[in-house]
Amino acid sequence: MRRSCRTTSRVVAVGVAVVALVAAGATGAEAKVRHGGHHGGGLSITKAPFGEVGGEDVDRYTLANRSMSVSILTYGGIIQELRAPDRRGRLANITLGYADLNGYTVPRGDPPVPNPSYFGGIIGRYGNRIADARFMLDGDTYTLDANNGPNSLHGGDQGFDRFVWKAEPIQRRGVVGVTLTRTSEEGEGCVPDAVQPPCTTGYPGNLEVEVDYTLDKRNNLRIDYRATTDAPTVVNLTNHAYWNLAGEGTGTIYDHRLTLDASGYTPVDETLIPLGSIDPVAGTPFDFRTPHAIGERIRDDNLQLKLGQGYDHNWVLDRRAGDTRMKRAARLRDPDSGRVLTMSTTEPGIQFYSGNFLDGTLYGTSGKAYRQGDGLALETQHYPDSPNQPDFPSTVLRPGEKYSTSTNLEFSTSRR
Repeated sequence: MRRSCRTTSRVVAVGVAVVALVAAGATGAEAKVRHGGHHGGGLSITKAPFGEVGGEDVDRYTLANRSMSVSILTYGGIIQELRAPDRRGRLANITLGYADLNGYTVPRGDPPVPNPSYFGGIIGRYGNRIADARFMLDGDTYTLDANNGPNSLHGGDQGFDRFVWKAEPIQRRGVVGVTLTRTSEEGEGCVPDAVQPPCTTGYPGNLEVEVDYTLDKRNNLRIDYRATTDAPTVVNLTNHAYWNLAGEGTGTIYDHRLTLDASGYTPVDETLIPLGSIDPVAGTPFDFRTPHAIGERIRDDNLQLKLGQGYDHNWVLDRRAGDTRMKRAARLRDPDSGRVLTMSTTEPGIQFYSGNFLDGTLYGTSGKAYRQGDGLALETQHYPDSPNQPDFPSTVLRPGEKYSTSTNLEFSTSRR
Protein backbone atom coordinates (compact mmCIF):
# COMPACT_ATOMS: atom_id res chain seq x y z
CA MET A 1 0.00 0.00 0.00
CA ARG A 2 1.43 3.36 -0.92
CA ARG A 3 0.67 7.00 -1.01
CA SER A 4 -2.60 7.72 -2.83
CA CYS A 5 -5.35 10.21 -2.68
CA ARG A 6 -6.54 8.16 -3.24
CA THR A 7 4.97 -28.22 -4.29
CA THR A 8 6.64 -29.05 -2.41
CA SER A 9 9.33 -26.48 -1.85
CA ARG A 10 12.89 -26.77 -0.76
CA VAL A 11 15.37 -24.16 0.22
CA VAL A 12 18.15 -24.00 -2.32
CA ALA A 13 21.61 -24.32 -0.83
CA VAL A 14 23.80 -23.07 -3.62
CA GLY A 15 27.52 -23.58 -3.21
CA VAL A 16 28.45 -19.95 -3.70
CA ALA A 17 31.30 -18.50 -1.66
CA VAL A 18 29.99 -15.98 0.82
CA VAL A 19 32.44 -13.26 -0.14
CA ALA A 20 31.50 -13.55 -3.81
CA LEU A 21 27.80 -13.51 -2.95
CA VAL A 22 28.04 -10.37 -0.88
CA ALA A 23 30.25 -8.63 -3.43
CA ALA A 24 27.72 -9.39 -6.16
CA GLY A 25 25.12 -7.29 -4.40
CA ALA A 26 27.34 -4.68 -2.80
CA THR A 27 29.11 -1.49 -3.58
CA GLY A 28 32.82 -1.73 -4.12
CA ALA A 29 33.44 -0.25 -0.68
CA GLU A 30 31.30 -2.85 0.98
CA ALA A 31 32.95 -5.71 -0.85
CA LYS A 32 36.36 -4.60 0.42
CA VAL A 33 35.62 -3.41 3.93
CA ARG A 34 34.20 -5.99 6.33
CA HIS A 35 33.22 -5.18 9.92
CA GLY A 36 32.21 -7.78 12.46
CA GLY A 37 32.45 -10.62 9.94
CA HIS A 38 31.16 -13.96 11.23
CA HIS A 39 31.59 -16.98 9.03
CA GLY A 40 30.30 -19.91 11.08
CA GLY A 41 28.14 -22.12 8.90
CA GLY A 42 28.49 -19.80 5.92
CA LEU A 43 26.86 -16.84 7.65
CA SER A 44 28.37 -13.36 7.44
CA ILE A 45 27.56 -9.75 8.21
CA THR A 46 29.26 -6.73 6.62
CA LYS A 47 28.92 -3.02 7.20
CA ALA A 48 29.65 -0.20 4.77
CA PRO A 49 28.91 3.52 4.53
CA PHE A 50 25.91 4.48 2.39
CA GLY A 51 26.05 8.28 2.60
CA GLU A 52 24.63 10.77 5.06
CA VAL A 53 21.40 12.64 5.64
CA GLY A 54 20.94 15.71 7.83
CA GLY A 55 24.54 15.37 9.00
CA GLU A 56 24.01 11.78 10.17
CA ASP A 57 25.95 8.89 8.67
CA VAL A 58 23.96 6.11 7.05
CA ASP A 59 25.32 2.55 6.96
CA ARG A 60 24.34 -0.52 4.99
CA TYR A 61 24.45 -3.89 6.74
CA THR A 62 24.53 -6.92 4.47
CA LEU A 63 23.55 -10.28 5.93
CA ALA A 64 24.48 -13.36 3.93
CA ASN A 65 24.45 -17.14 4.05
CA ARG A 66 25.68 -19.59 1.43
CA SER A 67 22.82 -18.88 -0.99
CA MET A 68 21.26 -15.43 -0.43
CA SER A 69 21.94 -11.97 0.98
CA VAL A 70 19.91 -9.02 2.25
CA SER A 71 21.03 -5.42 2.72
CA ILE A 72 19.50 -3.21 5.42
CA LEU A 73 19.99 0.57 5.69
CA THR A 74 20.16 2.40 9.00
CA TYR A 75 18.11 5.08 7.26
CA GLY A 76 14.51 4.00 7.71
CA GLY A 77 15.49 0.41 8.45
CA ILE A 78 15.05 -0.05 4.71
CA ILE A 79 15.46 -3.43 3.02
CA GLN A 80 17.46 -1.98 0.14
CA GLU A 81 18.32 -5.18 -1.70
CA LEU A 82 17.61 -8.89 -1.34
CA ARG A 83 19.36 -11.35 -3.63
CA ALA A 84 17.91 -14.87 -3.82
CA PRO A 85 18.47 -17.84 -6.14
CA ASP A 86 16.01 -19.15 -8.70
CA ARG A 87 15.44 -22.88 -9.28
CA ARG A 88 18.72 -23.04 -11.24
CA GLY A 89 20.70 -21.23 -8.57
CA ARG A 90 20.89 -17.91 -10.42
CA LEU A 91 20.82 -14.88 -8.11
CA ALA A 92 18.67 -11.79 -8.64
CA ASN A 93 17.62 -8.82 -6.55
CA ILE A 94 13.91 -9.38 -5.89
CA THR A 95 12.94 -6.27 -3.92
CA LEU A 96 12.23 -2.80 -5.29
CA GLY A 97 14.38 0.11 -4.16
CA TYR A 98 17.12 2.53 -5.14
CA ALA A 99 20.85 2.17 -5.80
CA ASP A 100 21.88 5.13 -3.63
CA LEU A 101 20.68 7.15 -0.66
CA ASN A 102 19.42 10.03 -2.79
CA GLY A 103 16.76 7.72 -4.16
CA TYR A 104 15.26 7.47 -0.69
CA THR A 105 15.84 11.03 0.56
CA VAL A 106 15.27 13.40 -2.38
CA PRO A 107 11.61 14.50 -2.47
CA ARG A 108 9.63 13.57 -5.58
CA GLY A 109 6.03 13.11 -6.62
CA ASP A 110 3.05 15.43 -6.16
CA PRO A 111 3.34 16.69 -3.49
CA PRO A 112 7.07 15.96 -3.40
CA VAL A 113 8.10 13.69 -0.50
CA PRO A 114 11.06 11.38 0.12
CA ASN A 115 10.55 7.76 -0.96
CA PRO A 116 6.88 8.32 -1.86
CA SER A 117 6.27 4.58 -2.34
CA TYR A 118 7.87 3.68 1.03
CA PHE A 119 10.17 1.12 -0.62
CA GLY A 120 11.51 -1.29 2.01
CA GLY A 121 11.05 0.88 5.08
CA ILE A 122 10.03 0.25 8.67
CA ILE A 123 6.58 1.80 8.97
CA GLY A 124 5.41 3.50 12.17
CA ARG A 125 4.25 4.82 14.48
CA TYR A 126 1.08 3.52 12.83
CA GLY A 127 1.28 1.48 9.65
CA ASN A 128 -1.59 1.99 7.22
CA ARG A 129 -4.34 4.63 7.39
CA ILE A 130 -6.05 6.48 10.22
CA ALA A 131 -9.33 8.12 9.17
CA ASP A 132 -9.51 11.91 9.12
CA ALA A 133 -6.01 12.02 10.61
CA ARG A 134 -7.35 11.82 14.17
CA PHE A 135 -8.27 9.37 16.89
CA MET A 136 -9.52 9.42 20.46
CA LEU A 137 -7.76 7.67 23.34
CA ASP A 138 -8.90 7.78 26.98
CA GLY A 139 -11.18 10.71 26.22
CA ASP A 140 -8.55 12.84 24.51
CA THR A 141 -8.42 13.58 20.78
CA TYR A 142 -5.10 13.38 18.92
CA THR A 143 -4.56 14.92 15.50
CA LEU A 144 -2.05 13.78 12.90
CA ASP A 145 -0.59 14.75 9.54
CA ALA A 146 -3.23 14.41 6.81
CA ASN A 147 -0.81 13.11 4.19
CA ASN A 148 -3.17 10.82 2.27
CA GLY A 149 -6.20 12.85 1.26
CA PRO A 150 -8.09 13.47 4.51
CA ASN A 151 -6.32 10.58 6.25
CA SER A 152 -2.99 9.94 7.93
CA LEU A 153 -0.85 7.24 6.30
CA HIS A 154 2.18 5.33 7.62
CA GLY A 155 2.94 7.65 10.54
CA GLY A 156 2.50 10.95 8.70
CA ASP A 157 4.93 13.19 6.85
CA GLN A 158 7.88 11.99 8.94
CA GLY A 159 7.27 8.35 9.68
CA PHE A 160 9.79 5.82 10.94
CA ASP A 161 11.09 5.24 7.40
CA ARG A 162 12.50 8.79 7.33
CA PHE A 163 14.81 8.67 10.35
CA VAL A 164 18.33 7.32 10.88
CA TRP A 165 18.30 4.46 13.39
CA LYS A 166 21.06 3.31 15.72
CA ALA A 167 22.39 -0.12 14.79
CA GLU A 168 24.16 -3.02 16.49
CA PRO A 169 25.15 -6.25 14.74
CA ILE A 170 23.69 -9.56 15.88
CA GLN A 171 25.99 -12.59 15.84
CA ARG A 172 24.72 -15.66 17.62
CA ARG A 173 24.49 -19.35 16.93
CA GLY A 174 22.72 -20.01 13.65
CA VAL A 175 21.88 -16.39 12.72
CA VAL A 176 23.37 -13.03 11.81
CA GLY A 177 21.50 -9.78 11.89
CA VAL A 178 21.19 -6.20 12.98
CA THR A 179 19.24 -4.54 15.80
CA LEU A 180 17.88 -1.08 14.97
CA THR A 181 16.73 1.26 17.76
CA ARG A 182 15.27 4.73 18.06
CA THR A 183 13.09 6.83 20.34
CA SER A 184 9.89 8.07 18.75
CA GLU A 185 9.25 11.25 20.68
CA GLU A 186 5.86 12.43 21.84
CA GLY A 187 4.30 14.58 19.12
CA GLU A 188 5.73 12.68 16.16
CA GLY A 189 3.16 12.33 13.41
CA CYS A 190 2.37 16.05 13.40
CA VAL A 191 4.55 18.36 11.31
CA PRO A 192 3.33 21.89 12.05
CA ASP A 193 4.47 23.50 8.79
CA ALA A 194 3.20 20.72 6.51
CA VAL A 195 0.83 21.70 3.70
CA GLN A 196 -2.36 20.17 5.08
CA PRO A 197 -5.16 20.88 7.50
CA PRO A 198 -3.32 21.81 10.72
CA CYS A 199 -2.58 19.14 13.31
CA THR A 200 -1.84 20.01 16.92
CA THR A 201 -0.80 16.93 18.90
CA GLY A 202 0.77 14.04 17.03
CA TYR A 203 1.08 10.69 18.77
CA PRO A 204 1.11 10.64 22.58
CA GLY A 205 3.94 9.15 24.60
CA ASN A 206 7.64 8.60 24.04
CA LEU A 207 8.01 5.24 22.34
CA GLU A 208 11.21 3.19 22.64
CA VAL A 209 11.45 0.98 19.54
CA GLU A 210 13.68 -1.97 18.61
CA VAL A 211 13.58 -3.88 15.34
CA ASP A 212 15.69 -6.99 14.70
CA TYR A 213 16.46 -8.29 11.22
CA THR A 214 18.02 -11.77 11.35
CA LEU A 215 19.01 -14.24 8.63
CA ASP A 216 19.60 -17.95 9.21
CA LYS A 217 21.20 -20.73 7.19
CA ARG A 218 17.86 -21.86 5.72
CA ASN A 219 16.98 -18.60 3.96
CA ASN A 220 14.66 -17.29 6.66
CA LEU A 221 14.68 -13.53 7.11
CA ARG A 222 12.93 -12.74 10.38
CA ILE A 223 11.75 -9.31 11.57
CA ASP A 224 11.03 -8.84 15.29
CA TYR A 225 9.42 -5.59 16.48
CA ARG A 226 9.44 -4.45 20.14
CA ALA A 227 8.32 -1.23 21.80
CA THR A 228 7.50 0.32 25.18
CA THR A 229 5.87 3.64 26.01
CA ASP A 230 5.73 6.12 28.89
CA ALA A 231 2.13 7.16 28.13
CA PRO A 232 -0.88 5.47 26.51
CA THR A 233 -0.51 5.47 22.72
CA VAL A 234 -1.31 3.46 19.61
CA VAL A 235 1.28 1.37 17.74
CA ASN A 236 1.18 -0.65 14.52
CA LEU A 237 4.59 -1.49 13.02
CA THR A 238 5.31 -3.25 9.73
CA ASN A 239 7.76 -3.35 6.84
CA HIS A 240 6.94 -2.00 3.37
CA ALA A 241 9.17 -4.06 1.10
CA TYR A 242 7.95 -4.58 -2.47
CA TRP A 243 8.58 -7.96 -4.09
CA ASN A 244 9.04 -9.13 -7.65
CA LEU A 245 10.27 -12.72 -7.52
CA ALA A 246 11.24 -12.65 -11.19
CA GLY A 247 13.71 -9.87 -10.36
CA GLU A 248 13.49 -6.15 -9.69
CA GLY A 249 12.88 -4.19 -12.88
CA THR A 250 11.81 -7.20 -14.96
CA GLY A 251 8.12 -6.33 -15.42
CA THR A 252 4.85 -6.93 -13.61
CA ILE A 253 3.94 -9.36 -10.86
CA TYR A 254 0.57 -10.19 -12.42
CA ASP A 255 1.61 -13.77 -13.22
CA HIS A 256 2.81 -14.44 -9.64
CA ARG A 257 0.61 -16.96 -7.81
CA LEU A 258 -0.57 -15.70 -4.42
CA THR A 259 -2.13 -17.59 -1.54
CA LEU A 260 -3.52 -15.74 1.49
CA ASP A 261 -4.63 -17.72 4.54
CA ALA A 262 -7.65 -15.51 5.08
CA SER A 263 -11.39 -16.12 4.79
CA GLY A 264 -12.31 -12.47 5.30
CA TYR A 265 -11.16 -8.96 4.43
CA THR A 266 -12.05 -5.40 5.42
CA PRO A 267 -13.79 -3.53 2.56
CA VAL A 268 -13.04 0.18 2.27
CA ASP A 269 -14.63 3.50 1.38
CA GLU A 270 -13.49 5.83 -1.41
CA THR A 271 -10.52 7.03 0.69
CA LEU A 272 -9.47 3.42 1.45
CA ILE A 273 -10.59 3.52 5.09
CA PRO A 274 -12.25 0.30 6.32
CA LEU A 275 -16.02 0.44 6.56
CA GLY A 276 -15.88 -1.51 9.83
CA SER A 277 -17.15 -4.86 8.56
CA ILE A 278 -15.26 -8.08 7.91
CA ASP A 279 -16.66 -9.53 4.69
CA PRO A 280 -16.15 -13.07 3.40
CA VAL A 281 -13.81 -13.44 0.45
CA ALA A 282 -15.75 -16.40 -0.94
CA GLY A 283 -17.13 -15.70 -4.41
CA THR A 284 -15.11 -12.49 -4.84
CA PRO A 285 -11.79 -11.52 -6.50
CA PHE A 286 -10.42 -11.31 -2.94
CA ASP A 287 -10.46 -15.06 -2.44
CA PHE A 288 -6.82 -16.19 -2.42
CA ARG A 289 -7.35 -19.18 -0.14
CA THR A 290 -6.09 -21.23 -3.06
CA PRO A 291 -3.36 -19.94 -5.39
CA HIS A 292 -4.43 -17.41 -8.02
CA ALA A 293 -2.44 -15.33 -10.46
CA ILE A 294 -2.54 -11.74 -9.22
CA GLY A 295 -3.58 -10.43 -12.63
CA GLU A 296 -6.32 -13.02 -13.10
CA ARG A 297 -9.13 -10.94 -11.56
CA ILE A 298 -7.54 -7.57 -10.86
CA ARG A 299 -9.58 -5.83 -13.59
CA ASP A 300 -12.91 -7.44 -12.70
CA ASP A 301 -16.01 -5.26 -12.45
CA ASN A 302 -15.80 -5.02 -8.65
CA LEU A 303 -16.35 -1.83 -6.64
CA GLN A 304 -13.59 -2.60 -4.13
CA LEU A 305 -11.05 -3.15 -6.90
CA LYS A 306 -12.12 0.10 -8.50
CA LEU A 307 -11.69 2.02 -5.23
CA GLY A 308 -8.18 0.66 -4.76
CA GLN A 309 -7.32 0.72 -8.48
CA GLY A 310 -6.42 -2.90 -7.81
CA TYR A 311 -5.68 -4.68 -4.56
CA ASP A 312 -4.95 -2.35 -1.63
CA HIS A 313 -6.83 -4.02 1.21
CA ASN A 314 -6.39 -5.71 4.56
CA TRP A 315 -7.05 -9.44 4.79
CA VAL A 316 -8.17 -10.88 8.15
CA LEU A 317 -5.99 -13.92 8.75
CA ASP A 318 -7.59 -17.19 9.82
CA ARG A 319 -6.69 -17.26 13.49
CA ARG A 320 -8.58 -17.02 16.75
CA ALA A 321 -8.82 -13.69 18.51
CA GLY A 322 -5.80 -13.19 20.74
CA ASP A 323 -3.78 -15.97 19.11
CA THR A 324 -0.29 -14.54 18.66
CA ARG A 325 1.53 -17.71 17.60
CA MET A 326 3.59 -17.57 14.43
CA LYS A 327 1.38 -18.84 11.60
CA ARG A 328 1.56 -18.79 7.83
CA ALA A 329 -0.14 -15.77 6.30
CA ALA A 330 0.87 -15.80 2.62
CA ARG A 331 2.71 -17.72 -0.06
CA LEU A 332 3.91 -16.05 -3.25
CA ARG A 333 5.35 -18.00 -6.19
CA ASP A 334 6.80 -16.93 -9.52
CA PRO A 335 6.24 -19.79 -12.00
CA ASP A 336 9.06 -18.76 -14.33
CA SER A 337 11.93 -18.45 -11.86
CA GLY A 338 10.56 -20.92 -9.34
CA ARG A 339 11.21 -18.50 -6.48
CA VAL A 340 8.82 -18.79 -3.55
CA LEU A 341 8.25 -16.41 -0.63
CA THR A 342 6.36 -17.79 2.36
CA MET A 343 5.38 -15.30 5.06
CA SER A 344 4.42 -16.22 8.60
CA THR A 345 3.45 -13.77 11.34
CA THR A 346 2.06 -13.24 14.80
CA GLU A 347 -0.15 -10.42 13.48
CA PRO A 348 -3.93 -10.69 12.83
CA GLY A 349 -3.91 -9.08 9.37
CA ILE A 350 -1.97 -8.58 6.16
CA GLN A 351 -2.25 -5.73 3.67
CA PHE A 352 -1.82 -6.85 0.07
CA TYR A 353 -0.97 -3.94 -2.22
CA SER A 354 -0.48 -4.75 -5.90
CA GLY A 355 1.62 -1.70 -6.82
CA ASN A 356 -1.34 0.14 -8.33
CA PHE A 357 0.09 3.65 -8.01
CA LEU A 358 3.53 3.00 -9.46
CA ASP A 359 3.42 5.24 -12.51
CA GLY A 360 6.78 5.05 -14.26
CA THR A 361 8.25 8.15 -12.61
CA LEU A 362 10.47 6.23 -10.16
CA TYR A 363 13.63 4.52 -11.40
CA GLY A 364 14.92 1.69 -9.28
CA THR A 365 18.15 -0.13 -8.44
CA SER A 366 18.53 -1.52 -11.95
CA GLY A 367 17.84 1.85 -13.58
CA LYS A 368 14.47 0.63 -14.86
CA ALA A 369 11.23 2.60 -14.42
CA TYR A 370 8.70 1.13 -11.99
CA ARG A 371 5.29 0.99 -13.60
CA GLN A 372 1.91 -0.17 -12.34
CA GLY A 373 2.12 -3.71 -10.99
CA ASP A 374 5.92 -3.98 -11.16
CA GLY A 375 6.04 -5.00 -7.50
CA LEU A 376 3.73 -5.90 -4.64
CA ALA A 377 3.76 -5.38 -0.88
CA LEU A 378 2.57 -7.81 1.78
CA GLU A 379 2.42 -5.86 5.06
CA THR A 380 1.75 -7.91 8.20
CA GLN A 381 -0.15 -5.71 10.62
CA HIS A 382 -3.14 -4.91 12.76
CA TYR A 383 -6.04 -3.58 10.75
CA PRO A 384 -6.15 -0.07 9.25
CA ASP A 385 -7.90 2.61 11.32
CA SER A 386 -8.11 0.36 14.38
CA PRO A 387 -7.92 3.36 16.79
CA ASN A 388 -11.29 4.48 15.38
CA GLN A 389 -12.80 1.00 15.01
CA PRO A 390 -13.76 -0.46 18.40
CA ASP A 391 -14.61 -3.87 16.90
CA PHE A 392 -11.12 -4.30 15.46
CA PRO A 393 -8.25 -5.79 17.53
CA SER A 394 -6.81 -3.05 19.72
CA THR A 395 -3.55 -1.27 18.90
CA VAL A 396 -3.36 0.56 22.23
CA LEU A 397 -0.10 0.25 24.17
CA ARG A 398 0.11 1.41 27.79
CA PRO A 399 3.02 2.01 30.17
CA GLY A 400 4.26 -1.26 31.63
CA GLU A 401 3.13 -3.24 28.58
CA LYS A 402 5.42 -4.54 25.84
CA TYR A 403 4.60 -4.37 22.15
CA SER A 404 6.02 -7.47 20.47
CA THR A 405 5.27 -8.84 16.99
CA SER A 406 7.22 -10.97 14.54
CA THR A 407 7.17 -11.82 10.85
CA ASN A 408 9.23 -14.47 9.07
CA LEU A 409 10.03 -14.47 5.35
CA GLU A 410 11.19 -17.82 3.99
CA PHE A 411 12.77 -17.88 0.54
CA SER A 412 12.79 -21.17 -1.35
CA THR A 413 12.16 -22.56 -4.84
CA SER A 414 9.70 -24.89 -6.49
CA ARG A 415 10.08 -27.01 -9.60
CA ARG A 416 7.10 -25.32 -11.25
